[in-house]
Amino acid sequence: VRAYKVYDCKVDPNQNDKSTEIKLCTFKRPHMRAFHCSWWTFFVAFFIWFAIAPLMPEIKKTLGLTGQQAWTSNICSVAGTIFMRFLLGPLCDKYGARLLMGFVLMGASIPCACTGLVTSATSLAILRFFIGLGGSTFVMCQYWSTSMFTKEVAGTANALVGGWGNLGGGVTQIVMGTALFPLFKLGMSPEAAWRTVAIVPAVVGFATGFTILRISDDCPKGNYKDMKEKGIMPEVSATSSFRDGALNFNTWLLFIQYGCCFGVELTMNNASATYFKETFELTTESAAAIASIFGWMNLFARGLGGFTSDIFNRNMGMRGRLIWQTVCLLIEGVMVLVFASTNSLGLSIFILVIFSSFVQAAEGSTYGIVPYVDPPSTGSISGIVGAGGNTGAVCFGLGFRQLAKTKDAFNLMGFTILGSAALTFLVSIKGHRSILCGEDSEAVKAAWQKSGQTITKPNNKDEFDDNA
Repeated sequence: VRAYKVYDCKVDPNQNDKSTEIKLCTFKRPHMRAFHCSWWTFFVAFFIWFAIAPLMPEIKKTLGLTGQQAWTSNICSVAGTIFMRFLLGPLCDKYGARLLMGFVLMGASIPCACTGLVTSATSLAILRFFIGLGGSTFVMCQYWSTSMFTKEVAGTANALVGGWGNLGGGVTQIVMGTALFPLFKLGMSPEAAWRTVAIVPAVVGFATGFTILRISDDCPKGNYKDMKEKGIMPEVSATSSFRDGALNFNTWLLFIQYGCCFGVELTMNNASATYFKETFELTTESAAAIASIFGWMNLFARGLGGFTSDIFNRNMGMRGRLIWQTVCLLIEGVMVLVFASTNSLGLSIFILVIFSSFVQAAEGSTYGIVPYVDPPSTGSISGIVGAGGNTGAVCFGLGFRQLAKTKDAFNLMGFTILGSAALTFLVSIKGHRSILCGEDSEAVKAAWQKSGQTITKPNNKDEFDDNA
């Protein structure tokens, strides 16, 4: 019993009718509709999350903030999401991603619309804390795509929806800092402009959250609520799911590594515009445009990282995914150290492109591994690992806040990333070979070598069965 009589994508019935292919140019339910809703919703959430970042030079001037006070607000913007990611992971296992995604995005849109009401460093920090809760939509983004696509293509699917969603961090630098802010300044003062411009992304965010609740599905066979009522899906304990995910040692290794890639991206989203403005004496608009480059790399880099992880998996199994993960983190760490020592604007931009590409490739690679750790607890593990990204951002943010020299903060970040790369050698997933030892089980080997049989169901139409 399922909601759809036929599927537009080829599916594997042994993996709950998950799609074995990604057809980017279609919006048909359930697989590709969920795919596109997932990345777009996370994109809007990311846009809202960092809408204030390119405006920070103006906000600092208006409120008379010190550098430490500005960094306190940056830290608050990523700290609130940590708890939410822990919480929403097991809730995804229980309720699915769609409902949680919509409600969290609508909730985050409300404080975003209130940006113009801040009057002090404290109110700014509190506001950004609540806006930052929208960053937890990442958990639903990854869980949703994992629910729709088989493990063999999960690396690519998760990386694409995550990467295109993260792209919001780059687009918000351009749209808010270089387009909307100057546009609003044409008819009002700079202070009035930054106090009103955030209403635009807030309206888009609320509308997006409401819309996806109406037009998409929880999983290939329909919505969790309907499936439970029909007896085709067992009731899931969120507590049990979280316990199983949290007690798996691999979860925490990936937690640290994700903190050293996504945590770095969040830190750069907060820091880069101000860094380029102050270091190279640029205007707010120019600094925001250059800072947006980091986020724009998400257009391809995270997807490429996940795709490469899938290729390594097809040739070497899990060992291949782990090797690629190590390579990404090593190159990322080296690029941070080089970036910290660069005094030329042109060279800094060039290094920023390489640096950003491998940050996001490592993110895609990480979530190519997550679905294998403990499949029944994927939601909880996705949430815990995702929380690692925000935890890393808080830790690196504290480095920038407390250290007198920005270069020292970058060096601290670079050496931490290099150290995290070594943790891949400790990852050992049941049934899979690690980098140094072990063997793949026969079933696992058959899967990645494609020697096992997979039944697929191609079709030519998308049809909803109201009587299913």
